[in-house]
Amino acid sequence: MIRLEKRPTPSRVWAWATPVVAVLATMVAGGIMFAALGKNPVEAIRTIFWDPILGEYAFYYRGQLLVKAGPLILIAVGLSLGFRAGIWNIGAEGQYIIGAICGAAVGLALYPLEARWLVFPLMIAAGALGGLLWAMIPGVLKTRFNTNEILVSLLLVYVAEQILAWMALGPLRNPDGSGFPGSRNLRQYEAAANNELIAGSGMHWGVVAALIAVIFAYILLSRHLMGFHIRLAGQSPRAARFAGVNPERLILFCLGISGALAGLAGLFEVAGPAGQISIDFNTGYGFTAIIVAFLGRLHPIGILLAGLLMALTYIGGEAAQATMGLPAAAIQAFQGMLLFFLLGFDVLTSFRVRLGREAHA
Repeated sequence: MIRLEKRPTPSRVWAWATPVVAVLATMVAGGIMFAALGKNPVEAIRTIFWDPILGEYAFYYRGQLLVKAGPLILIAVGLSLGFRAGIWNIGAEGQYIIGAICGAAVGLALYPLEARWLVFPLMIAAGALGGLLWAMIPGVLKTRFNTNEILVSLLLVYVAEQILAWMALGPLRNPDGSGFPGSRNLRQYEAAANNELIAGSGMHWGVVAALIAVIFAYILLSRHLMGFHIRLAGQSPRAARFAGVNPERLILFCLGISGALAGLAGLFEVAGPAGQISIDFNTGYGFTAIIVAFLGRLHPIGILLAGLLMALTYIGGEAAQATMGLPAAAIQAFQGMLLFFLLGFDVLTSFRVRLGREAHA
């Protein structure tokens, strides 16, 4: 008989070992899945994790690493603040979409104005504001009517996707696009383009914003009173109330920050790598960022490293699809395994595994 025995205090060893063990378990389980699909598991794992960094075409993939990691890190940092406080924003994908729409709408409204010093900052502000306001919907409903922020934020993702399709087919459709869905290409509009800061590096303003967000979150959690309130609310909500923490203000703050950062990620993506508002603009960054947040142990530095690792699976997965014929669904399942094993092994942080039939008091 296998049973779980609660530890007197959470294990610090398992707290930091869990991400490493989860990655190794994902490689093993993923290898089995790839073998079942008739592919060489060793070659598949090497293509995903090794070739993008040290392979023959690593010079190309390295630039893509920051492009993929930027939005993941930016969104995950915002989510981690709420998760630490026990506030579960699962709708970052919707906030990402709305931020992209609002930012792109401002840029397209000012087309063809060439004042970059005005256009791009206004797009950034609109993207952050759009994501923040979309996150405020579950925030206000939670504080006023005690609704479940998980359900509300998640369902709003599907509303945002419908708004995205409407914008791509209607108000933001390119008037010179011969009727095809999608907006103008913002990368061809110099004042609104989020181009690389260093050619070939993948470094653009979204990556810079992600690094700033990591530093901001680290300082907030370790040096600021609000960071103490966030940590206290997550560890002991009752103690937080006695300490004078305002739960309504904390909910709005955490959801607002996470929504604004997700909106920024959407803006930097639509003005950069994606280039335009289209029906299939969203690629699941908002959901993948949840894996990144937990893989990084909700710590800003951990999220930075986890974001790079998850970006590696994106790039390596695309390489495996192209060179080995792996289906896209298999790569998505591989990424999902990472969260599955992470949550599974995370149980060992608070519980010991015991073998035996005897009852435990």
